[in-house]
Amino acid sequence: MGIFSKTCEYGLRAVFFIAQSSQENKRVGIKEIAENIHSPEAFLGKILQNLSRAGIIRSMKGPGGGFYLDAADMATPLSEVVKAIDGDNLFVGCGMGLEFCSEQYPCPLHHEFKSIRNSLSEMLQTTTVGQFNDELIKGKMLLTKNHIDPDKGAN
Repeated sequence: MGIFSKTCEYGLRAVFFIAQSSQENKRVGIKEIAENIHSPEAFLGKILQNLSRAGIIRSMKGPGGGFYLDAADMATPLSEVVKAIDGDNLFVGCGMGLEFCSEQYPCPLHHEFKSIRNSLSEMLQTTTVGQFNDELIKGKMLLTKNHIDPDKGAN
């Protein structure tokens, strides 16, 4: 289980797939994205719509159209992708989801979680879509949870 919602996981993976395709000067359609990140197409459509509205990804209609990122979009911090999908609760909310938790009235996890939350926030604000994409292109990471390790087989 990841730290992001399922919706956010699909959104991040979609952005990274679109970024990879854009590096190859390709625009990609929803069906191709869904197949490559193992996402239900209808669910992904809503996510892509939100990302497009937020200016995280771009789309072009018609023949040769599809989703893409330009060079400036590659400088988008990952935190902006997360906020576009899940809002900023990950960056400001209580680790237990409690409404009353605050600096003045902290829950038992408040101070420890605040430290973790701040570290996560800093990492997501300082890592761009382009930096993450470079690592993917180098083959250090895959966009799906299921991968094959040559020594161990499918995970």
